[in-house]
Amino acid sequence: MRTFLTDTESVLGSPTRNLASIVAFVLIVMVVSTLAYMAAGWSLTDASYMVILTVYSVGYGEVRPIDTPYLHAVTMATMILGCTGMILLTGALVQLFTVLQLKQILGANRMHARIEKLTGHVIVCGFGRIGLTLARDLANAGTPLVVVERGPERLAEAEAAGYLCIAGDATEEDILLAAGIHRARVLATVLPDDAANVFITLSARNMNPALQIIARGEAPTTERKLLRAGANKVVLPTHIGAERIARMILYPASDALSSAPDLARTRHDLGELGLDLELIVAEPGTAIANLAVGDAERLAAGAFFIVQIRRGETRITRPPSDERILPGDELMVLVRDAGTVARKLCTNKVEVRVGRNRF
Repeated sequence: MRTFLTDTESVLGSPTRNLASIVAFVLIVMVVSTLAYMAAGWSLTDASYMVILTVYSVGYGEVRPIDTPYLHAVTMATMILGCTGMILLTGALVQLFTVLQLKQILGANRMHARIEKLTGHVIVCGFGRIGLTLARDLANAGTPLVVVERGPERLAEAEAAGYLCIAGDATEEDILLAAGIHRARVLATVLPDDAANVFITLSARNMNPALQIIARGEAPTTERKLLRAGANKVVLPTHIGAERIARMILYPASDALSSAPDLARTRHDLGELGLDLELIVAEPGTAIANLAVGDAERLAAGAFFIVQIRRGETRITRPPSDERILPGDELMVLVRDAGTVARKLCTNKVEVRVGRNRF
C-alpha cells in the first residue's frame, strides 16, 4: 500500500502541489475574465457577478445582453476554462483527502505492527511532565517503550518525539492489550490522578501477573492502595523531592538551604516533577502555628511536605511528625505549585535570593 501511494504521487504529483496549482489557475481565469468583461464596458460588480455565475455553473441567466462576438468569445472561454478548473479542483481535493486518510491509516497500522513485534518493553501510561521525562530517559538508554495517552496534544507531542504511541484511556483493557501488556516487562502509570493509577494498576496486574508495575501517587495515603492493587513500587514525587532537598540541607558547613551550590539545578529538576520550593513563616495566630508537623501536612491534604524547620539558629532537618511548629518558625516546604502553601495556611511568604534566582 505504501508503494502504491508513492507510485500514485509520482504519477499524479503531490496533492498539495496539485491543489495549489489548480487554485491559482481558477483564480487567474476568474480575474482575466472579469477584466475582459470590464473591457467591454461592464462595471466591476456586473463583470464579477457574471464570472462567478459562469464558473460555478449556477445558471441564473445573463447579467447583461451578450450580443457581440467579443462577449460570446469571453463567455465561452470562461465556461470552458472555469468549469474545467472547478472539475480539476474537485479532483485535487478528493486526492488530498484520500491520501491524508490513507497515510493516517497506514501510519497507525505501521505503529501497531511495530508494537506487536515488541517484547520486554516498557509501557508508560501518561505523557505529562513526569511521563515525558521518563520516556526521554528510557529512550536515551535504548529501552523500547510504548506511550499510552488520551490527550490529543500530548499524544501529538509523543508522536513528534518518535515514540510508539497508543491513543486512548489506559484504564481500558483494550488499550493495554494494544500496548502489548502480555509481552511487556514493566508498566509505569504516572498519571496525576491517583484513582486512575489505582485502576490501571489493578487491571494490569490481572492481565499480566508477572508484570513489574511502578505507580505514581500524589497523596501519601495512596501508596498503600497502590501496593494492594498490585504495584511493585510506588513513587511519590513530593517525597522524592523532599529527600533530595534533605540531602542538600545536610551540608555540614551550610548556613542555609539557599546557599547550596546546586540549588538552581535541583529546583529545575523539581519543576520536572511539578514541584517547587518555598520558605514560609508560621505567623502567630495562623492555622499552622502550634500544630504538629504531621497535622499541618494533613491539613493541607498533601499539598506540601515540610523538609526543614528554622527556629532562630536551630535547624531541624526532616522534622518528625510530632514536632510542634512554633509561631515565628521558618518552614522550608516542598509544594506542588507556587502559592499553594500561602493559600492553604494563610502565612506570609518569605523572599529568598540566590544570585539572580528568587523564590
